[in-house]
Amino acid sequence: MLLYDAPNPAPNPRRVRIFLAEKGIKIPTSELSIIKGEHKAPEFTAKYPQGQLPVLELDDGRILGESISICRYVEALHPAPALFGTDALSIAEVDMWLRRVEFTLMNAVGQIWAHTHPFTARVVVPQYTEFGESNRPKALAAMTRIDEALQLAPFLAGDAYSMADITLLTTLDFAAFIGVAMPEELTALSDWHRRVSARPSASA
Repeated sequence: MLLYDAPNPAPNPRRVRIFLAEKGIKIPTSELSIIKGEHKAPEFTAKYPQGQLPVLELDDGRILGESISICRYVEALHPAPALFGTDALSIAEVDMWLRRVEFTLMNAVGQIWAHTHPFTARVVVPQYTEFGESNRPKALAAMTRIDEALQLAPFLAGDAYSMADITLLTTLDFAAFIGVAMPEELTALSDWHRRVSARPSASA
């Protein structure tokens, strides 16, 4: 297998790297530069027309895109340690929190990034700056709801670190990179962030 990767601050490739590090799995990688547009180059889009990263190329040449789909594939091959849950309830809870993080926090952060950041101005034409800024309160509201949940459990889906936590970590770190920092008063979220950032996999 070959993983087409991109360096930080790209959050989606980092999700896969953290997941693999938690699993203790090494997959050969080919690093592409998003800044240079290498993921949009004809030789890559011929392989993966969406022109997005990360991408996993299987040994038979088939291609898997989307970070969560890649991680689910690897989880099926290497079930332990489980990062998508271990029984019906925990699997559903991990999936529930994955969707909540992606649909609320990640979506809002993505709109802020696309429509307000100078880097994206060359590819998002036109940028709707007012719309982008309107997502800032949505991102902060999502962080608040997550903080409330983390007051009740050490991790998003309960007692075990999961793919939901990996997704939240990469989203929060990217949010901070584009200027959407966690409010100081969200102490449960801040404590969670400190703990998961101290895991060796977080440096992947």
